[in-house]
Amino acid sequence: MIRPSLRLASFALSAIPAVFAANFDVAVGPNGNLVFYPEFVIANPGDTVNFVFHPKNHSVTQSSFDAPCVPLEGGLDLGFVPVPVGSEGGPLPNWSVVVNDTNPVWIHCEQTQPVSHCGAGMVFAINPPPADSDHSFEAFKAKAIQINGTASMSPVVSTPPPQSWAEATATVTHDQSTWLTTYTSYEGTPEPTMAAQPIDHKIIVGDNKQLIYGPMNISASIGDTVTFEFHQKNHTATQSSFSSPCVAVDGGFNSGFMPVADNATEFPTFTITINDTQPIWGYCQQTVPVSHCGSGMVFSINAVESGPNNFAAFQALAMAQNGPANSAVNGGSSTGSGSGNDGANGSGSNNNNNAAISFQTPVHSVVVALSAFALGFSVL
Repeated sequence: MIRPSLRLASFALSAIPAVFAANFDVAVGPNGNLVFYPEFVIANPGDTVNFVFHPKNHSVTQSSFDAPCVPLEGGLDLGFVPVPVGSEGGPLPNWSVVVNDTNPVWIHCEQTQPVSHCGAGMVFAINPPPADSDHSFEAFKAKAIQINGTASMSPVVSTPPPQSWAEATATVTHDQSTWLTTYTSYEGTPEPTMAAQPIDHKIIVGDNKQLIYGPMNISASIGDTVTFEFHQKNHTATQSSFSSPCVAVDGGFNSGFMPVADNATEFPTFTITINDTQPIWGYCQQTVPVSHCGSGMVFSINAVESGPNNFAAFQALAMAQNGPANSAVNGGSSTGSGSGNDGANGSGSNNNNNAAISFQTPVHSVVVALSAFALGFSVL
């Protein structure tokens, strides 16, 4: 029987040999998004599910299919786990549970400030029935949003006024050469200085199998290159604009879709060269099964963080225009387990079973470096 909180839990371990058991890492609130990622896993008895808590304050609380946002009496509840902003890149708190059988387990985040996280679609499942079932994960999430999510709960995101650009002239020196250059600029834009030793900035597309670029925001000098390395799933690196984060800009760069198998060990790349210091905005064009851009999968190069047109505002605008307010589903509905078996179907009863999972000793270590920084370009 599962105890209602981690502090009171007895740590039951499965009798299945560990060598045959799989571990699934589930990010709780990654990248500031109100999502679990992946949103469900298909697990066998003896497998473990490790919940990794990202900044802000979330919970992992068991509920039921019929009442997605109401704690299940006697069910799993790890309580609120506050994580300071800025903790990304360092150890993050994480707790594991052991899967005891194949019955569906329904989970939600209890946080209601400033809005209901569950009502915004922040739910998770272990072994949900297939997508064509009345009790599928998609139906569970839609019910959570329908019952507990309202348009009035969605935060208001306004577009900052267009940046005022001005023409500037500067003398640029590189090696033994000196020349005069004219360029457009605004306050906070880096000086158009050629890097003494140009470097290549690597951005992982789909870092840690999440809907993110890692890092999401970088600073690069003229002459530097930026290489996008595509990891599992099927993503793009596509240039957009600040005001329309999820719309490709005419004449901008676009890697096209880069499908990568779950078992891949070599990854395709796409490289651009930085030709000036104007901010460059980009996103992933994937919309199946949900909008990756609307889930916050955007990036920037040379964004001016001191002004209103910063990376955080860009990402918030992407999610406001293309996220849960415009879809019954928010975040990446990754239909697979940590083993990468997309589309696997759950089995067993549609009824919750409190013995389906049990606690494992908490481990305080893990995970994903999500740094923040910011690109003019040419494609190599």
